[in-house]
Amino acid sequence: MAAGSIISGGRERRDCEERARRAASGFRALGVEAGDAVALLLRNDFAFFEAAVGACHLGASPVALNWHLARPEIAYVLADSNAKIVVAHADLLDVVGEAIPRDVTLLVVETPPELRAAYSLEAHLGAPRTGQMDWDDWLAGYEPLAEIERRFTDAMIYTSGTTGKPKGVRRFPQAPETAEKFLRLRDQIYGIRPNMRALICGPLYHSAPNAFGMRCVSAAEIIVLMPRFNPLTFLKLVEKHRITTVFMVPTMFARLLKLPPDERARFDVSSLEYVLTAAAHCPPDIKAAMQDWFGPIVHEFYGSTESSYVAYCNAQDSVRKPGTVGRLVEGVTLRVLDEAGREVAQGERGELYTSLDIAPEFTYNNRQADRDALEIDGLLATGDIGYLDEDGYLFLCDRRRDMVISGGVNIYPAEIECELIAMKEVNDCAVFGIPDPEFGEKLMAVVQFRQGMRASEGDIVSFLKTRLAGFKVPRIIEIRDDLPRDDSGKIYKRMISEPYWADQQRRA
Repeated sequence: MAAGSIISGGRERRDCEERARRAASGFRALGVEAGDAVALLLRNDFAFFEAAVGACHLGASPVALNWHLARPEIAYVLADSNAKIVVAHADLLDVVGEAIPRDVTLLVVETPPELRAAYSLEAHLGAPRTGQMDWDDWLAGYEPLAEIERRFTDAMIYTSGTTGKPKGVRRFPQAPETAEKFLRLRDQIYGIRPNMRALICGPLYHSAPNAFGMRCVSAAEIIVLMPRFNPLTFLKLVEKHRITTVFMVPTMFARLLKLPPDERARFDVSSLEYVLTAAAHCPPDIKAAMQDWFGPIVHEFYGSTESSYVAYCNAQDSVRKPGTVGRLVEGVTLRVLDEAGREVAQGERGELYTSLDIAPEFTYNNRQADRDALEIDGLLATGDIGYLDEDGYLFLCDRRRDMVISGGVNIYPAEIECELIAMKEVNDCAVFGIPDPEFGEKLMAVVQFRQGMRASEGDIVSFLKTRLAGFKVPRIIEIRDDLPRDDSGKIYKRMISEPYWADQQRRA
C-alpha cells in the first residue's frame, strides 16, 4: 500500500500501510497462512484497506461480505470460505453477529461518525461492546510485518446467488511475469496512474469497486471514501479534493443527471481526467450526457468476476459507436453461441463465451463442478446476450436469465429500461417478466418517479410507444415510492420479481 492519505468524512489517515503490516502480523499470530480467508464485514472505511491489504501481505484472500445479506446468507459465506477471522463494523453485528461461528476470531471496528450519519445510525450502535476485541487496540499490540508475501493474491468475491447459493470466486496464484501483465492491463482499464486523486463512491464489497480501490492504494496521492453514494456529495468531494479518477456505475450517472442544471453548474469538476463505468451497461443517452458534462473522459469496460476483462470502450468509441461496450481487449477470445451451442453469424445475438489469455485461473470455492459447467472448449459462459458488429465492436442486449420470452419472442428488459429512464419524470425503474397463461411471460415495469414529479400509466405507455415496438411495451406498470437497492443505487430486481414466480414451476 502506498497511498499518500485516505480521507473519510472529516478524518484522514496517512499510516494505513503501517497498520496493514500490523494487521498482517496479527493475522499470522492468529494462524492465518497463504491460501486462507479473512472475512470483511465492513462498510467503506480505513479498516477495509488495512485488513484487506494485511491479508494479501500473507498471501491470504480477503473475503468482502455484502453486509446487506441476511444472517443465514452471511453464515453460509463464512462457512464456505472457511474464514479464520472476521473484521466487522460494530453496528453490523446487531444484525448478523450470530452468523459468526464461535471458533472464528472476531475483531470489531468502531463505526465512525460519517458512516453513522450516512446510515442514520444511533451513536450507541457504533462502539464495540465489552468483551469484543477492538480493531485499533488489537493492531497496537503487533509490530509491522517486515517481510510480506510477494505472490499475487486477490479478493475472493462471492457471486450474488441469483441461481442457488452464492459462489466464491477463488483465483489461483500466477507466475510473476503473467501477474505483472495482468496488473498492467487492470491499471490501464481503471486509469491507475502515479499521484492520482481517487474517489471511491461504490461499496467495496462489489467486485469492480473492490478491484479499483485495491489498485488505488498502490498509486494514489489521496483516496477519498464515500460512505454511500449521494449525487450532491459526490460533486462536492470532486471539487474539494480535485479528484482526477473515479469508478462509477451507470445508476450513479443517472442520479447525477437528474440534478437540476443550475445545481450541477455550481460545482467545478474540471479536475476529472478519467471516469470509468462498468457493472451494468451504460445507456447511450446517459453516457453522451455525461461526456457533454465531464468532457471526453468517460470510459467503459465489460467483463465479469469470473471471465475478467473482455472489452474496453474509450470516449471516442462511444461517439463512433453509440451503445457499444467497445472492442475486445488484447488476448481475449470470444464466441457468440445460440442455445444449441452453435456459433451465430456476425451481427446476430447469442450468449457470449470468452477467455483472456493472461487472466488468473479460478475455481468456485468448494464447487469445482459448477466451475467446469461454465466452460465450453476453453471458453467461459458469461450469461450475457450480445453481438459483434462488422467493425468488431461488442454490443450487449441483456443477461440471459433476465431475457423474457413472450409468445416465443425474445425481449430484452435492459433495452426497455434504457428508454424508460429517459422519461423526465422517471427516477429509476425495473422491467422483468411475470407469468402469463397465454404467452408464458408478459412484461411488467416497476417505476419510481423523481421527487415532486408524477405521470400516469397511460403517459408512460404513450412515451414508450414512440420509442419501442408495441410488443416491448410493458403490459403492467406499477408505481412505487421506493425500490430496494444496494449502496451504489443499483436496484435488486430479483427482490421485486421473485414474488410473482413463487407458485410457478420455474423462477424468474
